[in-house]
Amino acid sequence: MTQHHRNGWLVKCATRFLPVPVLRAGARMLGREFEVPVGRVRLGSLGRVDPVNRSFGYGRGRPVDRYYIEAFLERHAGDIRGHVLEVKDAGYTRRFGGERVTRADVVDVDAGNPVATIVADLTHGDGIPSDSFDCVVLTQTLHLIYDVRAAIATLYRILKPDGVALVTLPGISQVDRPISETWYWSFTEASARRTFGDVFPGDSVAVETHGNVLAAVAFLHGLAAEELSPEKLDVHDPAYPVTIAVRAVKPARAS
Repeated sequence: MTQHHRNGWLVKCATRFLPVPVLRAGARMLGREFEVPVGRVRLGSLGRVDPVNRSFGYGRGRPVDRYYIEAFLERHAGDIRGHVLEVKDAGYTRRFGGERVTRADVVDVDAGNPVATIVADLTHGDGIPSDSFDCVVLTQTLHLIYDVRAAIATLYRILKPDGVALVTLPGISQVDRPISETWYWSFTEASARRTFGDVFPGDSVAVETHGNVLAAVAFLHGLAAEELSPEKLDVHDPAYPVTIAVRAVKPARAS
């Protein structure tokens, strides 16, 4: 056996029999990227074709995407001020805006929503006055609107000059089966930047993504954010966007 073949045989044996943590440590020492060998990946409880929980993790705690959504709103809490509009209810307006909010309105297409102060479809925005809101909080809504560009144009119209839209969008996600017929879109950083940039001036739009492969797998299985450590949730890998967040500002009028 030549030295080349002997080395290859040793590598094959090591790959087959040594514990994966040892192989990972060896790759790190050699400055190489580690990949778990074929046949040695252990899927454990996630090696199943049906998810652990079908309600995005609500049955187990806080959904993974809400971890990112709420962190985004907390970072931009200073924008939630004055006259604020939110969809469905004013929970995030009160939670993150606090005393900075002087008036909170709730918009919903469903007239049966008892907390809605404005009944309207964001596609055309009839009944929503122009130049009215200092902030619009719009979480996980635009994917349910077919004409996304029209809805973004409504956001622009109803914001006051210098008003801010704080928007979150689904990236990698299950589809909510009860509303699957109106779940039209999932987004990427590029699609969010382009659709908002078509309406808002480009330099007034900031787009960020959140998530990584572990967070995406956990979210798809319906695990709760509490089942992962913040250190793992906060690792950012743009190739696996669970949540896309947009901060868009309507420019002040020229004097």
